[in-house]
Amino acid sequence: MKNPITDINDINEEKIVDQIRCLGIDMIDNAQSGHPGIVLGAAPIMYALFAHHLNFDPSDTKYFNRDRFIMSAGHGSALLYATMFMAGYPITMDDLKKFRQLGSITPGHPEYGVTPGVDCTTGPLGQGVATAVGCAIAEAKLHAKYNIVDHYTYVLAGDGDLMEGITYEACSLAGELNLNKLIVLYDSNNTCLDGPVDKTFTENIGMRFISQGWNVILVEDGDSYEIISKAIEEAKTSKDKPTLIQVKTTIGKYSVNEGTNKVHGSPLEKSDITQIKEKLGMRDIPFQVSQQSCDEFKYIIEKRCKKLSEKFNKKLDNLSDEERNELEYFINDNKKIDFKNFVYDAPSDGIETLRDTSKKVLNGIVSNNPFMIGGAADTFSTNKTYVDNGGDFTKDNYLGKNIYYGVREHAMGAITNGLSLSGFRPYCSTFLAFSDYLKPSLRMASLMNLQNIYIFTHDSISVGEDGPTHQPMEQLLSLRCLPNFDVFRPADANEVIGTYKTIFAKDKGPSVITLSRNKLPILECTKANEVEKGGYVVIDTLEKPNGIIITSGEELHLVLEVVKNLKVKGINLRVVSMPNLGRFLKQDDDYIESILPVEVRKIVVEASSSMSWNRLIFNSKYLITLDTFGDSGKYQDVYKKFGFDISSLEEKIENLLK
Repeated sequence: MKNPITDINDINEEKIVDQIRCLGIDMIDNAQSGHPGIVLGAAPIMYALFAHHLNFDPSDTKYFNRDRFIMSAGHGSALLYATMFMAGYPITMDDLKKFRQLGSITPGHPEYGVTPGVDCTTGPLGQGVATAVGCAIAEAKLHAKYNIVDHYTYVLAGDGDLMEGITYEACSLAGELNLNKLIVLYDSNNTCLDGPVDKTFTENIGMRFISQGWNVILVEDGDSYEIISKAIEEAKTSKDKPTLIQVKTTIGKYSVNEGTNKVHGSPLEKSDITQIKEKLGMRDIPFQVSQQSCDEFKYIIEKRCKKLSEKFNKKLDNLSDEERNELEYFINDNKKIDFKNFVYDAPSDGIETLRDTSKKVLNGIVSNNPFMIGGAADTFSTNKTYVDNGGDFTKDNYLGKNIYYGVREHAMGAITNGLSLSGFRPYCSTFLAFSDYLKPSLRMASLMNLQNIYIFTHDSISVGEDGPTHQPMEQLLSLRCLPNFDVFRPADANEVIGTYKTIFAKDKGPSVITLSRNKLPILECTKANEVEKGGYVVIDTLEKPNGIIITSGEELHLVLEVVKNLKVKGINLRVVSMPNLGRFLKQDDDYIESILPVEVRKIVVEASSSMSWNRLIFNSKYLITLDTFGDSGKYQDVYKKFGFDISSLEEKIENLLK
């Protein structure tokens, strides 16, 4: 090899592509697990992107103005790791040999925070494409505000990604917003896990994306990194549209099973690996890597990306002091929000919907924080999450803070993840019953420990007339089951404020606040500062109580009335508000015992699934909960039908304590 390299034209780029292919299938063979088809078919796409377009610094994988790359086809992780290894990322040969092994930094699907340089956890198909739209929105907003932020977001997606409905939702919005720095490379190999896509997926993808406001470029020869590179260059000239580059590839190229689903998700036979390497002119030795090819790959990247961080920092220094301090704070991972200056304007009559309290907090905090942005799935008016002085984020105003997602809940969830991965502290909103539409994205947020905020209103059967389709029952349980997920169900304005205060003080992990739609009195017994503990005593007795009522949300108001009535009958009860069950269960034993002493009978009142409470209550008769769907009618009538009116609760609790 010429040392140093003096002429880029002397570099054998085909050999680098083939080296990536061989390294990828070696990883899969060694693990006896993985997806060799995409490795063999899409290696030219990855090489063209990383070698000639992706702006990044392998020595500083957190360099802020780097181009983002999201492997939406996450089953192609071996292809990603092989490419990154050869490109000079801090991934070793030993790491590649530990592919898909416990404790490695090369897991079965790419994981954010595990592998240096992986910008997003992917695997569930479609999630990567939709998350990338969030990254592109973030770049557009930052570029409009600071100008010096000007990176691209690239995605590698397959047929499976584009079949998923979330991709349709997200790409529709991306086209509407003219996100021209979003480029999706579509590995179009006409094959999915169960066979040829002509059994399931025959629509004209190009026309679909054109109808959504995208540029579409077709590359017929997916084995030519040069043609692919030219297509990417063309895509970067777009001024007002995102671009889909449809690259026609052959899954499992060079395998005896090329072009079939047999090569999609199973390791290759040893004999197949041997004949592939013979075709490519490679030595049939596992993990044999040409140092020359590695050096040449790194040289191409270094020549193009040299001093990117340094150049960006100089531009940062040229900003005004205010802008520089603001952007440096943004780049910093600490996104705690100062809540000290928030002043709550309480209503004169002391009665307010929790949605209105939430709106006051958002308007008081978001307007003064450049890294907060959020939206609603066509429910701004009902969730009351619109920030009055924030402006609308549109194709004509990337400085706006209010994102109109339209009825695209699933995409909204993933886009929120993309905003968070890009440094924002985002929030989104819809009805609690429709949180199911976001569930895969909520799960991804939990996996990545992102600081998202979800505002879900209309949180129980008290929705009333809209009926069981809009009345959540199992959703609270579902959200409480998610690891790393902080679920709050406040009872009044005091607890709403306490919830936001607790959320804003966090340094990691997603949070959800569920809110009643109804007007509720602001209680004297609730305490904002106690919310962070998850549960606390709101009403107590002078002596040992006859029982303890545990409740949350709107039901607290009903329970307080019941407790007053029972006190007249000589039954003295402690009432515990439980705005966050998960947080309460994480408190130390002494605190839990002080709130819920073992020797006192406990009853839960919550218009939601009983299964949330099994760690506290061991006898189901003490669970006044809801394990059936609701009904349509005035919410007071619905409450009465299911035993959550004051009279029914009083009778049940009195009988349980006899």
